[in-house]
Amino acid sequence: MKKFLKEFKEFALKGNVMSLAIGVIIGGAFQAIVTAFTENIINPIIGCIGGTDVQGKIHLMGDQYINYGAFITAVINFIIMAFVLFLLVKGINKLMSLGKKPEPEAAPLTRKCPYCFGEVDIKATKCMYCTSDIEPEKE
Repeated sequence: MKKFLKEFKEFALKGNVMSLAIGVIIGGAFQAIVTAFTENIINPIIGCIGGTDVQGKIHLMGDQYINYGAFITAVINFIIMAFVLFLLVKGINKLMSLGKKPEPEAAPLTRKCPYCFGEVDIKATKCMYCTSDIEPEKE
């Protein structure tokens, strides 16, 4: 049981899991701000410009209706949220890359056979494709 709890603690405290949890919490809190912005600022502007009611409904039979205004509001909310999250992730990635040094390129592990141009191991002395003798690489 101790090993299980230790593994769970390591998993839960990894950077990716913690970042995801923080992102979900911040996203939930930010959703209220975006919804208020859309309903109180964006929708009245759209209503003034287009002359349409963003909270509009198409009445069907009886009390049934299609609430296209709520759908438009949800789409606007989604676009704003996606844009803000994009900027947030872009900013975090920029911050994370500031301290990193570029990794040096690794030495090649293969080379081309001069006779058949097949890929052979760098240490090979015989080509596995055409069985030609190959001079070893000089270090």
